[in-house]
Amino acid sequence: MFKKMMISAVLIMFTLGTAGAAFATEGPGGNKRKGKYTYRKLVKACYERGAVDSATPKVSPADKKMAEWKTLFEGKDFSAFGCEDEWTNASDKDVLDIYSYFYSFAADSPTPATCK
Repeated sequence: MFKKMMISAVLIMFTLGTAGAAFATEGPGGNKRKGKYTYRKLVKACYERGAVDSATPKVSPADKKMAEWKTLFEGKDFSAFGCEDEWTNASDKDVLDIYSYFYSFAADSPTPATCK
């Protein structure tokens, strides 16, 4: 009897733990890997147009905290990035993916971006 109760208790704790972990991810919902690629592609297009001096992005996800990225992307204020034409022409899905990339690797995230 004691053995069955212990097994039941362990199963319940395991189920609650995995369900909690599944709901704990509160990101923007985009594809962060695609966002990194899309962001670099956007900056490269801006460089080719001659609007910036370097094809290397000047803004890194680790430059701000998650809440700051959330405010910036929800307000659709992309002036910090430059390249206004490219941001204006980016689709909502691309912007969401880029937001996911910046949010996931922000300075206060579990895995902040370490290089630019």
